[in-house]
Amino acid sequence: MISILITVLLFSLLIIFFKLFERYNVVSLHAISINYLFAAGCGFSFSEQPFNFVVITQSNWILHSIAIGCMFIFVFNLLAIGTQKVGITISTVANKMSLVIPVIFSLIFYSSDIVNSLKITGIILALTGVYFSSTNNGKLAFDKRYLWLIATIFFVQGIADITFNHAQKTSVQPQEMETFFGTLFLVAGLAGILAALPRIITKKVKLKPNALLFGILVGIPNYLTLQFFFEALNTPGLEPSIVYPLVSMGVVLTSAIAGLVFFKEKLSLTNWLGIGLAILAIGTLAYSA
Repeated sequence: MISILITVLLFSLLIIFFKLFERYNVVSLHAISINYLFAAGCGFSFSEQPFNFVVITQSNWILHSIAIGCMFIFVFNLLAIGTQKVGITISTVANKMSLVIPVIFSLIFYSSDIVNSLKITGIILALTGVYFSSTNNGKLAFDKRYLWLIATIFFVQGIADITFNHAQKTSVQPQEMETFFGTLFLVAGLAGILAALPRIITKKVKLKPNALLFGILVGIPNYLTLQFFFEALNTPGLEPSIVYPLVSMGVVLTSAIAGLVFFKEKLSLTNWLGIGLAILAIGTLAYSA
Protein backbone atom coordinates (compact mmCIF):
# COMPACT_ATOMS: atom_id res chain seq x y z
CA MET A 1 0.00 0.00 0.00
CA ILE A 2 2.96 2.34 0.60
CA SER A 3 3.92 2.04 -3.08
CA ILE A 4 0.38 3.03 -4.09
CA LEU A 5 0.40 6.07 -1.79
CA ILE A 6 3.76 7.28 -3.12
CA THR A 7 2.59 6.73 -6.71
CA VAL A 8 -0.49 8.87 -6.04
CA LEU A 9 1.48 11.73 -4.47
CA LEU A 10 4.10 11.75 -7.23
CA PHE A 11 1.52 11.69 -10.04
CA SER A 12 -0.35 14.55 -8.38
CA LEU A 13 2.90 16.53 -8.29
CA LEU A 14 3.20 16.00 -12.06
CA ILE A 15 -0.30 17.44 -12.54
CA ILE A 16 0.65 20.54 -10.55
CA PHE A 17 3.74 21.06 -12.71
CA PHE A 18 1.55 20.80 -15.83
CA LYS A 19 -0.65 23.58 -14.49
CA LEU A 20 2.44 25.74 -13.91
CA PHE A 21 3.40 25.37 -17.60
CA GLU A 22 0.67 27.88 -18.46
CA ARG A 23 1.65 30.33 -15.72
CA TYR A 24 5.31 30.41 -16.82
CA ASN A 25 4.63 30.18 -20.56
CA VAL A 26 6.37 26.83 -20.95
CA VAL A 27 6.01 25.01 -24.28
CA SER A 28 4.51 21.71 -23.12
CA LEU A 29 5.99 19.46 -25.81
CA HIS A 30 9.52 20.80 -25.21
CA ALA A 31 9.41 20.40 -21.43
CA ILE A 32 7.79 16.96 -21.64
CA SER A 33 10.36 15.71 -24.18
CA ILE A 34 13.22 16.90 -21.96
CA ASN A 35 11.50 15.34 -18.97
CA TYR A 36 11.49 11.94 -20.66
CA LEU A 37 15.15 12.17 -21.64
CA PHE A 38 16.05 13.08 -18.06
CA ALA A 39 13.89 10.23 -16.74
CA ALA A 40 15.61 7.87 -19.19
CA GLY A 41 18.97 8.96 -17.78
CA CYS A 42 17.68 8.14 -14.28
CA GLY A 43 16.59 4.69 -15.42
CA PHE A 44 19.89 3.77 -17.05
CA SER A 45 21.91 5.29 -14.18
CA PHE A 46 20.06 3.23 -11.54
CA SER A 47 20.09 0.02 -13.57
CA GLU A 48 22.00 -2.98 -12.25
CA GLN A 49 22.91 -3.82 -15.84
CA PRO A 50 25.34 -1.78 -17.98
CA PHE A 51 23.77 -0.06 -20.98
CA ASN A 52 23.98 -2.37 -23.99
CA PHE A 53 22.06 -1.39 -27.09
CA VAL A 54 22.23 -4.86 -28.63
CA VAL A 55 20.93 -6.55 -25.46
CA ILE A 56 18.08 -4.03 -25.20
CA THR A 57 16.97 -4.55 -28.82
CA GLN A 58 16.94 -8.32 -28.27
CA SER A 59 15.02 -8.18 -24.98
CA ASN A 60 11.56 -9.70 -24.58
CA TRP A 61 10.09 -6.30 -23.74
CA ILE A 62 11.54 -4.09 -26.48
CA LEU A 63 8.24 -3.84 -28.41
CA HIS A 64 6.40 -3.09 -25.16
CA SER A 65 8.81 -0.25 -24.36
CA ILE A 66 8.50 1.28 -27.85
CA ALA A 67 4.70 1.16 -27.77
CA ILE A 68 4.44 2.52 -24.22
CA GLY A 69 7.00 5.25 -24.89
CA CYS A 70 5.10 6.55 -27.92
CA MET A 71 1.78 6.48 -26.04
CA PHE A 72 3.35 8.19 -23.01
CA ILE A 73 4.58 11.23 -24.93
CA PHE A 74 1.22 11.50 -26.69
CA VAL A 75 -0.91 11.27 -23.52
CA PHE A 76 1.42 13.44 -21.42
CA ASN A 77 1.27 16.23 -23.97
CA LEU A 78 -2.54 16.02 -24.15
CA LEU A 79 -2.75 15.90 -20.35
CA ALA A 80 -0.63 19.04 -20.08
CA ILE A 81 -2.87 20.82 -22.62
CA GLY A 82 -6.02 19.57 -20.89
CA THR A 83 -4.80 20.73 -17.50
CA GLN A 84 -4.46 24.24 -18.92
CA LYS A 85 -7.70 24.25 -20.95
CA VAL A 86 -10.20 22.46 -18.69
CA GLY A 87 -8.49 22.46 -15.29
CA ILE A 88 -6.64 20.03 -13.05
CA THR A 89 -9.64 18.08 -11.78
CA ILE A 90 -11.31 17.37 -15.13
CA SER A 91 -8.07 16.45 -16.91
CA THR A 92 -7.02 14.13 -14.11
CA VAL A 93 -10.46 12.50 -14.03
CA ALA A 94 -10.30 11.88 -17.80
CA ASN A 95 -6.88 10.31 -17.39
CA LYS A 96 -7.80 8.20 -14.39
CA MET A 97 -11.25 7.03 -15.49
CA SER A 98 -9.39 4.97 -18.09
CA LEU A 99 -8.87 2.53 -15.19
CA VAL A 100 -11.91 0.65 -16.50
CA ILE A 101 -9.91 -0.55 -19.55
CA PRO A 102 -7.00 -2.31 -17.76
CA VAL A 103 -9.31 -3.53 -14.97
CA ILE A 104 -11.67 -5.30 -17.40
CA PHE A 105 -8.69 -6.67 -19.33
CA SER A 106 -7.09 -8.00 -16.14
CA LEU A 107 -10.28 -9.65 -14.90
CA ILE A 108 -10.80 -11.39 -18.24
CA PHE A 109 -7.27 -12.48 -19.15
CA TYR A 110 -5.43 -13.00 -15.83
CA SER A 111 -6.65 -16.00 -13.85
CA SER A 112 -4.95 -14.73 -10.66
CA ASP A 113 -7.20 -11.67 -10.66
CA ILE A 114 -10.34 -12.91 -8.91
CA VAL A 115 -13.75 -11.21 -9.13
CA ASN A 116 -15.67 -10.69 -5.87
CA SER A 117 -18.64 -8.57 -4.81
CA LEU A 118 -16.57 -6.06 -2.86
CA LYS A 119 -14.22 -5.52 -5.78
CA ILE A 120 -17.11 -4.99 -8.21
CA THR A 121 -18.78 -2.59 -5.74
CA GLY A 122 -15.52 -0.64 -5.36
CA ILE A 123 -15.05 -0.34 -9.13
CA ILE A 124 -18.66 0.85 -9.61
CA LEU A 125 -18.20 3.41 -6.84
CA ALA A 126 -14.95 4.55 -8.46
CA LEU A 127 -16.56 5.07 -11.87
CA THR A 128 -19.55 6.83 -10.29
CA GLY A 129 -17.15 9.05 -8.37
CA VAL A 130 -15.35 9.88 -11.60
CA TYR A 131 -18.64 10.88 -13.24
CA PHE A 132 -19.76 13.18 -10.44
CA SER A 133 -16.27 14.64 -10.12
CA SER A 134 -16.50 15.77 -13.75
CA THR A 135 -20.08 17.13 -13.80
CA ASN A 136 -21.74 20.25 -12.55
CA ASN A 137 -25.44 19.95 -11.68
CA GLY A 138 -25.74 16.92 -13.94
CA LYS A 139 -23.90 18.53 -16.86
CA LEU A 140 -20.36 17.97 -18.08
CA ALA A 141 -18.27 20.68 -16.45
CA PHE A 142 -15.89 21.46 -19.28
CA ASP A 143 -15.94 23.20 -22.65
CA LYS A 144 -17.44 20.76 -25.19
CA ARG A 145 -14.80 21.84 -27.70
CA TYR A 146 -12.32 19.78 -25.70
CA LEU A 147 -14.43 16.62 -25.53
CA TRP A 148 -12.18 15.01 -28.17
CA LEU A 149 -9.17 15.68 -25.95
CA ILE A 150 -10.82 14.07 -22.91
CA ALA A 151 -11.87 11.00 -24.94
CA THR A 152 -8.40 10.58 -26.48
CA ILE A 153 -6.70 10.75 -23.08
CA PHE A 154 -9.14 8.12 -21.82
CA PHE A 155 -8.58 5.55 -24.57
CA VAL A 156 -4.84 5.95 -25.15
CA GLN A 157 -4.06 5.94 -21.42
CA GLY A 158 -6.12 2.77 -21.03
CA ILE A 159 -4.22 1.00 -23.82
CA ALA A 160 -0.90 2.18 -22.36
CA ASP A 161 -1.88 0.76 -18.96
CA ILE A 162 -2.78 -2.61 -20.52
CA THR A 163 0.55 -2.74 -22.35
CA PHE A 164 2.49 -1.77 -19.21
CA ASN A 165 0.68 -4.37 -17.09
CA HIS A 166 1.25 -7.07 -19.73
CA ALA A 167 4.97 -6.26 -19.86
CA GLN A 168 5.20 -6.39 -16.05
CA LYS A 169 3.50 -9.79 -15.94
CA THR A 170 5.12 -11.51 -18.93
CA SER A 171 8.38 -9.91 -20.04
CA VAL A 172 10.25 -7.72 -17.54
CA GLN A 173 12.45 -9.41 -14.94
CA PRO A 174 13.09 -7.57 -11.62
CA GLN A 175 16.73 -6.92 -12.51
CA GLU A 176 15.64 -5.41 -15.84
CA MET A 177 13.15 -2.92 -14.39
CA GLU A 178 15.33 0.21 -14.53
CA THR A 179 16.60 -0.63 -18.04
CA PHE A 180 13.01 -1.17 -19.20
CA PHE A 181 12.00 2.20 -17.75
CA GLY A 182 15.03 3.91 -19.26
CA THR A 183 14.25 2.50 -22.69
CA LEU A 184 10.58 3.47 -22.78
CA PHE A 185 11.41 6.96 -21.46
CA LEU A 186 14.11 7.30 -24.12
CA VAL A 187 11.63 6.32 -26.83
CA ALA A 188 9.14 8.87 -25.49
CA GLY A 189 11.79 11.61 -25.37
CA LEU A 190 13.05 10.95 -28.91
CA ALA A 191 9.47 10.85 -30.23
CA GLY A 192 8.82 14.21 -28.58
CA ILE A 193 11.97 15.72 -30.06
CA LEU A 194 11.05 14.50 -33.56
CA ALA A 195 7.61 16.09 -33.14
CA ALA A 196 9.06 19.39 -31.90
CA LEU A 197 12.00 19.78 -34.30
CA PRO A 198 10.15 21.05 -37.41
CA ARG A 199 8.64 24.02 -35.55
CA ILE A 200 11.98 24.77 -33.83
CA ILE A 201 13.91 24.62 -37.12
CA THR A 202 11.42 26.88 -38.89
CA LYS A 203 11.56 29.20 -35.85
CA LYS A 204 7.79 29.07 -35.36
CA VAL A 205 8.44 28.08 -31.74
CA LYS A 206 11.57 28.93 -29.73
CA LEU A 207 13.30 26.52 -27.38
CA LYS A 208 13.25 28.42 -24.06
CA PRO A 209 15.46 27.82 -20.99
CA ASN A 210 12.38 27.30 -18.81
CA ALA A 211 11.58 24.14 -20.81
CA LEU A 212 14.85 22.64 -19.59
CA LEU A 213 14.13 23.62 -15.97
CA PHE A 214 10.59 22.23 -15.96
CA GLY A 215 11.72 19.18 -17.92
CA ILE A 216 14.10 18.27 -15.11
CA LEU A 217 11.54 19.12 -12.40
CA VAL A 218 8.97 16.84 -14.06
CA GLY A 219 11.49 14.14 -14.98
CA ILE A 220 12.37 13.17 -11.42
CA PRO A 221 8.81 12.48 -10.12
CA ASN A 222 7.88 11.00 -13.50
CA TYR A 223 10.56 8.32 -13.21
CA LEU A 224 9.76 7.63 -9.57
CA THR A 225 6.02 7.43 -10.31
CA LEU A 226 6.57 4.59 -12.78
CA GLN A 227 8.99 2.81 -10.45
CA PHE A 228 6.60 2.80 -7.50
CA PHE A 229 3.64 1.93 -9.73
CA PHE A 230 5.57 -1.08 -11.04
CA GLU A 231 6.33 -2.09 -7.45
CA ALA A 232 2.63 -1.75 -6.56
CA LEU A 233 1.69 -4.09 -9.41
CA ASN A 234 4.28 -6.56 -8.09
CA THR A 235 2.97 -6.45 -4.51
CA PRO A 236 1.75 -9.93 -3.42
CA GLY A 237 -1.99 -10.00 -2.83
CA LEU A 238 -2.67 -6.82 -4.85
CA GLU A 239 -4.17 -7.63 -8.24
CA PRO A 240 -4.18 -5.04 -11.06
CA SER A 241 -7.97 -4.70 -10.68
CA ILE A 242 -7.26 -3.32 -7.19
CA VAL A 243 -4.11 -1.30 -7.92
CA TYR A 244 -5.49 0.70 -10.87
CA PRO A 245 -8.67 1.95 -9.12
CA LEU A 246 -6.78 2.76 -5.90
CA VAL A 247 -4.17 4.80 -7.76
CA SER A 248 -6.79 6.46 -9.96
CA MET A 249 -9.09 7.50 -7.12
CA GLY A 250 -6.15 8.64 -5.01
CA VAL A 251 -4.95 10.91 -7.81
CA VAL A 252 -8.47 12.28 -8.39
CA LEU A 253 -8.68 13.21 -4.71
CA THR A 254 -5.26 14.78 -4.36
CA SER A 255 -5.45 16.67 -7.66
CA ALA A 256 -8.89 18.06 -6.77
CA ILE A 257 -7.49 19.29 -3.45
CA ALA A 258 -4.43 20.75 -5.22
CA GLY A 259 -6.63 22.54 -7.76
CA LEU A 260 -8.77 23.98 -4.97
CA VAL A 261 -5.91 25.03 -2.67
CA PHE A 262 -3.22 26.18 -5.10
CA PHE A 263 -5.16 27.31 -8.19
CA LYS A 264 -8.57 28.29 -6.72
CA GLU A 265 -10.45 25.93 -9.05
CA LYS A 266 -14.10 25.83 -7.92
CA LEU A 267 -15.80 22.55 -7.07
CA SER A 268 -19.58 22.17 -7.20
CA LEU A 269 -21.73 20.12 -4.85
CA THR A 270 -21.75 17.24 -7.35
CA ASN A 271 -17.95 17.43 -7.58
CA TRP A 272 -17.74 17.02 -3.81
CA LEU A 273 -20.17 14.10 -4.04
CA GLY A 274 -17.83 12.50 -6.57
CA ILE A 275 -14.88 13.01 -4.27
CA GLY A 276 -16.83 11.43 -1.40
CA LEU A 277 -17.65 8.41 -3.58
CA ALA A 278 -13.99 8.18 -4.54
CA ILE A 279 -13.04 7.97 -0.85
CA LEU A 280 -15.67 5.27 -0.36
CA ALA A 281 -14.35 3.40 -3.41
CA ILE A 282 -10.80 3.50 -2.05
CA GLY A 283 -11.94 2.07 1.27
CA THR A 284 -13.99 -0.67 -0.39
CA LEU A 285 -11.20 -1.71 -2.76
CA ALA A 286 -8.59 -1.65 -0.02
CA TYR A 287 -10.79 -3.88 2.14
CA SER A 288 -11.38 -6.30 -0.75
CA ALA A 289 -7.64 -6.77 -1.33
